[in-house]
Amino acid sequence: MRKRISARKFGKSTAHRKAMMSNMASSLIEHKRIKTTHQKALELRKFIEPMVTKAKEKTVHNRRQVMKKIHNSSAVKTLFDVIAPVYSDRPGGYTRIIKLGTRTNDAAKISLIEFVDKAQFEVDEVVSAEAEEVPKEDS
Repeated sequence: MRKRISARKFGKSTAHRKAMMSNMASSLIEHKRIKTTHQKALELRKFIEPMVTKAKEKTVHNRRQVMKKIHNSSAVKTLFDVIAPVYSDRPGGYTRIIKLGTRTNDAAKISLIEFVDKAQFEVDEVVSAEAEEVPKEDS
């Protein structure tokens, strides 16, 4: 009998599941959007939205609470300094899930999970292609 079990197990142990959610959350914070299976995206949304809510209030206690779940210190710093100020007046709903279709090899449903207002904090990540060009040497 099911009895109000709300989380998916994905056929993984508890430690593996927690590590997977932590890694996916830090990837989402770093890249602002990731492509994953639909079920994992739904679970990641339940995992990351409370972290953003805690990050909106910059206290040491909230930072430690987030660090307990997301074990990447640079991702937590980005969450508190870049992402949370964008959502300071938003009461919730920080992510969106877009269905992309099915994967060809195993027909798993694939979705894209991204932050809603990601255009506001992508300014520091955009690197111009002209700045990276290196003069070519003639051989």
